[in-house]
Order: sequence, then structure tokens, then C-alpha cells
Amino acid sequence: MHKPKQKKNSFLRVTPEEIITALKHVNHPAAGRHIVELNMVSDLYVNDLKVELTLTFVKAQDPMKNSIVKACEKALRSYVHPDIEPHIHIKTMQPAPDPPKKQNIHAKNIIAVASGKGGVGKSTVAVNLAVALAKMGYNVGLLDADIYGPSMPKMLGAENIKPAVKGSEGHEIIVPVERYGVRMLSIGFFVRPDDALIWRGPMATNAIKQLLHQGEWGEPDYLLIDLPPGTGDVHLTIVQELPVTGAIIVSTPQEVALADAVKAINMFKTEKLNVPILGLVENMAWFTPEELPDNRYYIFGNGGCKALAERESIPLLGQIPIVQNICESGDNGQPVVINENSITGKAFMELAKKLL
Repeated sequence: MHKPKQKKNSFLRVTPEEIITALKHVNHPAAGRHIVELNMVSDLYVNDLKVELTLTFVKAQDPMKNSIVKACEKALRSYVHPDIEPHIHIKTMQPAPDPPKKQNIHAKNIIAVASGKGGVGKSTVAVNLAVALAKMGYNVGLLDADIYGPSMPKMLGAENIKPAVKGSEGHEIIVPVERYGVRMLSIGFFVRPDDALIWRGPMATNAIKQLLHQGEWGEPDYLLIDLPPGTGDVHLTIVQELPVTGAIIVSTPQEVALADAVKAINMFKTEKLNVPILGLVENMAWFTPEELPDNRYYIFGNGGCKALAERESIPLLGQIPIVQNICESGDNGQPVVINENSITGKAFMELAKKLL
């Protein structure tokens, strides 16, 4: 035999005092005090089991908003009556902030530095190419868009430097850090070096947009963008946000790297991106001992990038050898191209000239 559903007690009267007492059990986690003490409760109206009230939050985008509303509903049903019908309205003391104002980027040339595969020295090429262009007298900007593996602050000896932030017409402007004549921004300035960024695509692309459009880039002759390895959201965002002049593809002569370089080339050639390929850079082309500059050891193979460049009908812009000091220079924050007379320094200066 089924029991009939219990009817609500229509003669029950709930008092405002009972409501307030129940809401004292709801704390705001950030403030560490209950919402009544914080004067968040107002416009309380009680009619039998129907309760209306307003919660006032200081910030329009308070992350605790939804959880506090649910906690209020639970407290009223737990401490007042299980059949209570709460209607909670939300007010905020501060309006939602305006979206950041976009800064127009007046770069004469915007160059994307990309690779299909990680670990081929793409960031090393981007840093040394930027410094080489600056040494030749050009105004150069460098954006570290490798959002999950930002290495520019370390490679340019700027790990302990924080970009200045200043206001402009009510919006924050980020001043790039200048090293070796290059103005540079990286997400690495805003996270701890040991932190792993576990971000979904939209979070990563929003961070890139912020560095682009809130950065005080001025009017560089060249803005180089060090892209993440592979093909993905960041690449698409850069091309959608900026009139990219062309892309440089970095690879080693190794077959595995060359296969991924082809994917990067094809990505830029797609209708969605349609970015010209300026050329291919063969990094780690051979090993040369610094004390034996005429000796070459092709430890990753010989001529792979040259053959790919010919097959794809794109220029081979440069071949960068492996010399021990190229690794040490990056770790020490002193790009190897600073010494133009070194083996790799000469190679990077030649690369810059061919790019021009």
C-alpha cells in the first residue's frame, strides 16, 4: 500500500529571524566569516514557506558565487524547513570589468618561427635570430608564444625580471623586457619556473592574446613569434590576430624531424592559415668541435633539410652547426650570436642576412 505524499503545512509560519539564523551557517571562504556578518543579505521577504532575499557580492566575478547560493539553499532547508522555497537574487557592488583594450601592433614584419617537432632548437633559432637582427640595427620584438614550455626568460638572462605594468585609459599595458636590444614578452614572466601550466586551449589562447594586445610593442621592424611545437590552437590564434608576414620552419636533418616539418609547412599552406613559408632552417646540421672548426660530423644525417627545401620549393635559409657553447650560452642567458666571430655566431648572422 502506497503512502500518500505528505502535504506541505500551509499554516507554518517562517520568521525572518529564523532565516537570518540559518544563513549564519554559510561562510564566504575567501573572507572567513559568515554572510550575515559580511552584510551580504538584504531585501528579505518571507511568505509562509516562500523566501526571497538578495545576496550582495563585492566582485561581479566572485568565483564563490554559485557555491554560496547553493550553501544558502541547503542551510535554509536544513535549519528552517525541508520544504522551504528560496528565491535568491544576486547583486554586485562593482560592475564587471571591461575587456582589455587592444593595442594596435604596428610591426612592419611579423615572422612566425615554428617547428613540427619539439626539441629541434626552434627557440634557440628564434632568440639568436632576434638578437642578430637587433645587432644589425633593426627594432625587434620577440613574443614567446610557446605557452607550455616558455624558455625565453632563461635564454635571454631575464628570469628574475618582471615586466612593468602601467595604466592607459583605464586599462593595463604590459611593458616588454628588453635584453640585447630585443623587446620580449613571455608567459614565463608570470608563472613560477617550476609550475606546470595545465591549461585547456581557450586559456592558452587568451594568454597569448593578452601578451599581444596588452603589450607595449611600439613599431618594431620585426616582431618574431616563437610558436609551440606541432600544430594547434595557438598557431591559429596568432594568424587570426595578426597579419603574419611569413613563417620560418626549423628542423634537424633527422628523418623523424623532417616528417613533422612537412606537417608544419602544410599547416601554414592550408586555406585557413594561408601564410607564406619564408624558408627552412636546418638546426644541428652537423657537429663541429670548437677547437677543430673545419671538422664536420653529421650525427643526425646529412642534407635532409636541403632535400626537403628543394622538394617543397622553399629556400634553405641557413644551416646551424652544433657547437658546445651554443647550449652553454642558452643556459647562461647569453645568446651565442653575441659573439659574431664564433662558428654559430657567424651562422646566425648569415641566417639573418638571408631572411632580410
